[in-house]
Amino acid sequence: MDNVQVNTSQVDTPQAVLDVRNLTMDFGGLRAVDNVSFDIMPREIVALIGPNGAGKTTVFNCITGLYEPSGGDVFIAGNGKPNRVNGLKPNKVTELGMARTFQNIRLFQNMTVLENVMIGRHCRTHSAILGAILRPPSTRREEQEIIDDSYTLLVEMGLETFVDENASSLPYGAQRRLEIARAMATEPSVLLLDEPAAGMNPMETEELQALIIRLREKHNLSILLIEHDMKLVMSLSDRVFVLEYGTEIAQGTPEVVSKDPRVIKAYLGEDDDA
Repeated sequence: MDNVQVNTSQVDTPQAVLDVRNLTMDFGGLRAVDNVSFDIMPREIVALIGPNGAGKTTVFNCITGLYEPSGGDVFIAGNGKPNRVNGLKPNKVTELGMARTFQNIRLFQNMTVLENVMIGRHCRTHSAILGAILRPPSTRREEQEIIDDSYTLLVEMGLETFVDENASSLPYGAQRRLEIARAMATEPSVLLLDEPAAGMNPMETEELQALIIRLREKHNLSILLIEHDMKLVMSLSDRVFVLEYGTEIAQGTPEVVSKDPRVIKAYLGEDDDA
């Protein structure tokens, strides 16, 4: 039998959906993030953890365009190639497939629940200003599609009963889910969640965990989350990256990271609500 040779250079390997390389962020003389690198693979849930002041939210802000990094690169996969997002405006980053929620809820409190989600669809619409003024049939069809898609997301989030209520009237846990729904309305490939369980009771946290898993499975999402609830992190994440004072001190599976002496030391004495 002839020997069969396989050209390994042609074997497909999974491409990272999000690739952060040597990310650095300075504020004046303060280095908030120092040479941090990590990646997220398709359909992976990755947690970014660390004590207060570790630089976690700064990393999020660099990744999503709120800050332009002082150094390093951030790439998001799209159209079969990595796209460098450094220096892009947040709306352009969103168009490439990245969406986020915030540690402090940022809903449009005086708009309805449905309207909040419809706003998230804006980056996927095609009608220009002229279309909005003249309202041809194509514009009207697109408007109805936005309404229908937004309502479908609310059903998925268990929020359909609040559809016409102002966002400000929702219970706290429902407001958290609404912010996720608005992020999902942008049709992301990568979803960034900044302390999604903050302020939630144990039952709400369990429901949140189930929701995140459902979203990953249904929408083929990759998810990066910052979270202080270690029970949630360890049961939900595929991998965990740990920051302290802006530098990475550990990475690996939840089992490996939870036993790392540096991680244990970093968390000693930290308040539960930190």
